[in-house]
Amino acid sequence: MADPRLNDFARTEPHLEAAEDVKDAATGDHSLGVGNTERLRAFAQHRHLLFAMAYRMQGSSADAEDILQETFIRWQQTPDITIESPRALLVTILTRLSINHLQSARVKREQYSGHWLPEPQVTAVNHNPHAKLEIDESLSLAFLLLLERLTPVERAVLVLREVFDYEYSEIATILDQSEPSCRQILRRARLHIKEARARFSASREEHEELLRRFSAASSQGDLEGLVALLSKDAVFYSDGGGKAPALPKPIYGAENIARGILRGLQTLVPKNLVRRFVEINGQPGIVTFLDRVPFSVFTLDVADGRVSQIYVITNPDKLKGLPPLESLPS
Repeated sequence: MADPRLNDFARTEPHLEAAEDVKDAATGDHSLGVGNTERLRAFAQHRHLLFAMAYRMQGSSADAEDILQETFIRWQQTPDITIESPRALLVTILTRLSINHLQSARVKREQYSGHWLPEPQVTAVNHNPHAKLEIDESLSLAFLLLLERLTPVERAVLVLREVFDYEYSEIATILDQSEPSCRQILRRARLHIKEARARFSASREEHEELLRRFSAASSQGDLEGLVALLSKDAVFYSDGGGKAPALPKPIYGAENIARGILRGLQTLVPKNLVRRFVEINGQPGIVTFLDRVPFSVFTLDVADGRVSQIYVITNPDKLKGLPPLESLPS
């Protein structure tokens, strides 16, 4: 059982006060005494896990890094006592900071110029600074975008339970809520995303093949070819953040999307882009460069053998973390 004095350092808002004890969140944790070296070592040991949680809760690498920094500061400021589970306390601090950040981020995203999309990550091991992240459905842009439908607390509970397999007792401690309350929150979260949750049934080979065919048809101006690759109820999302070419609203329907893409390639997209096929958030994608600077990220979802959703991100603020052109295979 952790010392109650740790409460102040896990506290973020009155309704998220720390519980009087922080239960062990995973086997393998050991008691931690005082000392900066031990604190640094413990934080470094769990950093990949903390980033994985923060990124899924925020949908933004930049925001996740900011939350990690604040978590580290609070971790360093904890009282000089024995901490039974460094991991449990770190996850508690990070989760509560994430919830508070989401509450303010929601207002900003409602005022966002155009359609907000998650910040993409190149997840190929050689180019991912967080290479130890487990790449699964929860890392995809589709899933991260779906999480935007949830309240901050619902999102935290769903991520902790369904992505990281935390027990209800652990989640209750992290959020300072009862177990029945956490179960009810998860039920609500599942209901909110149940109907829209995509089925990730396409093989990687099928996904890559559709991406290359779609890219070729776009480059060739093949309207019929694009329509044939799209599902009838496909959706096209683009995010320029008001700083780069993008459409302010999603496009719905195969023919509308195909015509919109071809029109955009003629009027909005530079002709001298360099393209690289890379893994984006665990799925096949394309990064384009203009004068060696990232210009866009393109990826898509596949359902029943056709393209169901398309994501294009041109907001330069969301492309800063991409690897340089020279490091990507041609």
